[in-house]
Amino acid sequence: MRQPHGDGPVAEQRENGGGETADRTVALDLERLILDAPRRYTPYQAARAADVPMELATRFWRAMGFPDIGQSRALTDNDVIALRRLAGLVESGLLSESMAIQVARSTGQTTSRLAGWQMDTFLENLTQSVEPGLTRAEVAYPLTELLLPELEQFLVYVWRRQLAAVTGRVVQAAEDSEITSGRLAVGFADLVGFTRLSRRLEEEELGELVEGFENTCSDLIAGQGGRVVKTLGDEILYVSEDPATAAEIALSLVETLAKEDGMPALRVGMAFGTVTSRMGDVFGTTVNLASRLTSIAPKDAVLVDGELSAALEQSGAAATPGEDGRHPEDDRRFHLQPMWRRPVRGLGLVEPWLLSRARAV
Repeated sequence: MRQPHGDGPVAEQRENGGGETADRTVALDLERLILDAPRRYTPYQAARAADVPMELATRFWRAMGFPDIGQSRALTDNDVIALRRLAGLVESGLLSESMAIQVARSTGQTTSRLAGWQMDTFLENLTQSVEPGLTRAEVAYPLTELLLPELEQFLVYVWRRQLAAVTGRVVQAAEDSEITSGRLAVGFADLVGFTRLSRRLEEEELGELVEGFENTCSDLIAGQGGRVVKTLGDEILYVSEDPATAAEIALSLVETLAKEDGMPALRVGMAFGTVTSRMGDVFGTTVNLASRLTSIAPKDAVLVDGELSAALEQSGAAATPGEDGRHPEDDRRFHLQPMWRRPVRGLGLVEPWLLSRARAV
């Protein structure tokens, strides 16, 4: 791939002072390009310009994940505008101060991870084959210059689509007592023996395995109507309002990953019940139970709790060993097999159910 040449500050500095100078200043050049504004303010000056108390401004900045910088002149006009807008939402009564802090924190955490991934992906991969006479730092500037407006527009597009999807779920919840009650099917999918495997694989091989696992699971979960809450390397957490959808996702994950060469065995644990949602994450006893069931699930198998088992039976999606399954009108896709009751740390005695596909009759 032919890397683009740029006429930005890095190229000019190289002509005037050599590649060493360019390498020393590339961070500042990239910052100016990305922020699209020069450094002008200390934190105190920025808070004063935005007419926001310094204490509140500091809370906003920390919530967004920005470090304390003392009285360094590192902030721009855009920082002042963002601070004024966030404070304005509080002053207008649209958000309480605590809600504004949550907005700042959730946005900061999400975009921090996104920015880190993009930096690793684009600048690391696209600058590996540099042109003769150009350093990687010099190639980074024109690449960022070309990618920045495209990525910005794409980010806004995806955010709006996600916001529309979430809004649709909220509107539906107003008419759906099951969703309104906060009850969700929660699933954990975990790679078996990942810690031992990570000791044997090279760093690049391990990264490729984790990326393949996350990509396959995320695509499958989204495609079947679930929602990925988070990924933790060898584990992925997802939720669904519909127990049957969650069950289909779990079995599909096991079946799909079993076909991939070099992928460890998978185990899935699921529970159904009341869930507390906060900043895109989920908490509560139901989540803890799903996690515990995952830890005791057999390889390439799915364990569910009694609540999810009952919900699948009630909906006609699953049959138990006491039923012959000869009810085509029920469209029974799943089979449930009770397992031995066992103590689960922090949750007492639990009776798991082994979930599988219903046999054809």
